Amino acid sequence: MTDGDLRPYAFLLTGGQVADIRGAVALLTSVPAPKQLVGDKGYDADHLRGWLGSRGTTPVIPNKTNRKNIHPFDAVIYNTRNAIERMFCRLKDFRRIATLCVPKIGFGLDGGNSLGKLAT
Repeated sequence: MTDGDLRPYAFLLTGGQVADIRGAVALLTSVPAPKQLVGDKGYDADHLRGWLGSRGTTPVIPNKTNRKNIHPFDAVIYNTRNAIERMFCRLKDFRRIATLCVPKIGFGLDGGNSLGKLAT
């Protein structure tokens, strides 16, 4: 998760086989509710959208191709998501972070786990 200036703000390490959305609520409860949350299609779930709405957060998440109830989203704001990917690439420039492996825990930092930009 990044702040409005695309600096790392919060993160949650999960196993490589765990879907990104499984840790979304746990991560988001640890930070103040943002006005908007940008996420990829992996975060397109009614329960997450409802939970974000109850916190006053507007989800900027594109619909999965198999979704029957289509939700509108702001494509212009969603295009800023590539900056989040760039932030993860920048973190990986530091080899120690890119290859993080703690034998006791067995987790790694995966660049694909890019949950949204906080809009302030």
